[in-house]
Amino acid sequence: MKAERKASRRERDTRRNIKAGASPERAAAPGQVGDDAKFDRALRPKFLGDFVGQKKMVEKLHVFIEAAKKRKESLDHVLLMGPPGLGKTTLANIVANELQSDIISTTGPSLEKPGDLAGILTSIETGVVVFIDEVHRMPPAVEEILYGAMEDYRLSIVVDRGPGARNVQLNLKPFTLVAATTRAGLLSNPFRSRFGIIERLEYYEDDELRKIVTRSASILKVPIEEDASYEIARRSRGTPRIANRLLRRTRDFADVEGKSRIDIEIARDALDRLEVDKTGLDEMDKKILTTVIDFYKGGPVGVGAIAAVVSEDAGTIEEVYEPFLLQNGYLKRTLRGREATEKSYELLGKKKYGRISGEQTEIEIKK
Repeated sequence: MKAERKASRRERDTRRNIKAGASPERAAAPGQVGDDAKFDRALRPKFLGDFVGQKKMVEKLHVFIEAAKKRKESLDHVLLMGPPGLGKTTLANIVANELQSDIISTTGPSLEKPGDLAGILTSIETGVVVFIDEVHRMPPAVEEILYGAMEDYRLSIVVDRGPGARNVQLNLKPFTLVAATTRAGLLSNPFRSRFGIIERLEYYEDDELRKIVTRSASILKVPIEEDASYEIARRSRGTPRIANRLLRRTRDFADVEGKSRIDIEIARDALDRLEVDKTGLDEMDKKILTTVIDFYKGGPVGVGAIAAVVSEDAGTIEEVYEPFLLQNGYLKRTLRGREATEKSYELLGKKKYGRISGEQTEIEIKK
C-alpha cells in the first residue's frame, strides 16, 4: 500500500511537471530553471575521475592539483570560462574535493561592497577554496581589493572617509580562488592576469553527453536504452545541464505512459512534444533565426534589433542563445552585425535574399 501511494504521488508529480515544464524555452534553456539546482547537486561528479568530457582541461587540472598537494601549497587561482551549463560549478567543487578542502561559494552580484568579500576572506582557514560564480558581475570596488588578496594574501581596506580615513592591512591565510564566468570579455586585464590557471569549457560531443545521460539515469534509477540516451544527448545543445533536464522530462513522460524504461520511442515522442528538434534547437533559437531572415533579409543586423523583435534581453541572446548558433554555423558575426548562414535557410526552408546590381533577388536554397 505504501509503495502504491508513493507511485501514485510520483505519477501526479510527473503529470504536473509535464504541464509546467513542457515549454520549449524551459526544456532547452542552458541556465538553471525549476528544480535544476536540486538535481544538479545530486548528479554532479565528485572527483576528476568521474568527470566526463573536457579531457585536456581535466588532465591539466589533475597535474596542477597533484603538484600543489605534493608541495603542500595552495593551488593557483583558477578562472573557468564558458557558456552556462557546461560544468564550471561542478569543477569548482571537484577542485575542493581533490584538494580535500572546504569550499565557500558565493556569486559576483551578492558581493555588493568590499566588506562583503572581506568578511569571507578573513574567516577562512588555510587551503580553503573560495568559489565566485558570475564573477564578471562583481562591482569594480570589490574586484580591486581582490588584487592584493590574490597576489600576497593581504587585504587592504580603507576605513572611514575624509581627513580621518586610514588604510588597514589584513593578513589572510593562503586560499584558492576559483572564479566562473560566461562573459570573459567583461573581466579587466589586471584581474585576469592574477589567475595562474585559465581554462575555457567547450560544448560537449554527442557521445560524451550520452555517457552523462546514462550515468545520470543510473543515479536516478531510471532504466534507459542506449539508443534512447543517445537521442537525448544529440538534442541537448552540447550542454550537460540540458541533457539532464531532458532526461528528467523524458522520465516524466515514461512514467505517465506507464513505461518501465525509457526506450527510443518514448524518448523521441517526449522530445518532439517538448519541441526540441533533432539539432537541439528550440522555439527561441528558431525565432531568432527567423527574425534575422524575415525581418532583416538575412542580415547584417544588430543584437539589439533582434532582441526587440523576439522580446528577449540582448544580453541573454548574446550569452545564452548566440554561442550555440554561432558554433554550429547557423549565424555568423560580422563588423556590421549578425547574418544568417545557408544552414539556417536550409533548416527553416526559407529563400535567401541577395542583391545584384542594386536589385533584390531571391535565391532558392534547396534542401
